[in-house]
Amino acid sequence: MILKDKDGKDCVLDSAIANAIGITPQFDADGAVFFQRQLEYIKSKSYDVKYADLKAREIFPVSNEAGAGVASITYRTYDQVGDAKIINGYADDLPRADAAGKETTIQVYSVGSSYAYNIDEINASRLTGVALDQRRANASMRAVEQFINKTAFYGDSDYGLPGFFSNSEIPTGSVVDQGSGTEWVNKSPDEILFDINDGASDIFDLTKMVERPNTLLLPPAQYSYVASTPRSANSDMVILAYIVANSPYLTSMDQVKPLNECAAANNPLLSEDAMVWYTLDPDKLQLEIPLEMEYLAAQVQGLEFTVPGRARLAGLNVYYPLSANILTGI
Repeated sequence: MILKDKDGKDCVLDSAIANAIGITPQFDADGAVFFQRQLEYIKSKSYDVKYADLKAREIFPVSNEAGAGVASITYRTYDQVGDAKIINGYADDLPRADAAGKETTIQVYSVGSSYAYNIDEINASRLTGVALDQRRANASMRAVEQFINKTAFYGDSDYGLPGFFSNSEIPTGSVVDQGSGTEWVNKSPDEILFDINDGASDIFDLTKMVERPNTLLLPPAQYSYVASTPRSANSDMVILAYIVANSPYLTSMDQVKPLNECAAANNPLLSEDAMVWYTLDPDKLQLEIPLEMEYLAAQVQGLEFTVPGRARLAGLNVYYPLSANILTGI
């Protein structure tokens, strides 16, 4: 750190000593204004960065409604119980009906990351007119988004945060072996169609027609296969188009999505590739992010100006697990 002695000459003060006696690096007015404007620009631009391979926000509804200050999120699930019977005018033993409910509470945790610039970089940027490196802020934002994405799919067992594939209440199973194995590459189009329709029908049947899934997730390889393989030798329609055109659950090709996490090679919780049927609806499941990533004012640490940031996360709440299923072996 450069200071002036009593005669107005420059002298050097070690940064550790400066911090110990409460002196921190200072800019002149122009330097402070420059740095503040640079940070404002960097913060706003870091939020504009898009990462297509992080799909959690695309396939799961996101909720910010809890707010930054909450320590936990509680939701209640109710079920109606009771019976009725024919009675006479003097009956005093009427069956009782009631609503039974349970509470589920999930803790909210902060997810943090930061980036920094040293005083020489800031001064050099001001003198040359070259903007400060945006990539550091982008890397910090990326790190947080990767953590959110991973938690949405796999949960976090250390902190009890729920994820989709780690949810033990979502029904799981395997597709049917119809004589040629279960993998789609060895199946006929008819057998693949059976697997897909059977997955959706399982949800519809199990819930007595209460749940109707509307979204199908596939591993990239299987998605490419059904999107490029003809329905039959005499058809100009691929399997995927035929599925959408004839499914009682799908109305658009956009409701069938490729997902890296459906491939066993990318998913530590899967031993085989899987397809996922679920209902894309915030009433069924939500990715709880009470606070989106925010960056605070720069803090002086030695000769660095560190910009700390944090988000708040409670994982993926699946309110109706029977509105989804996971079928492996494809």
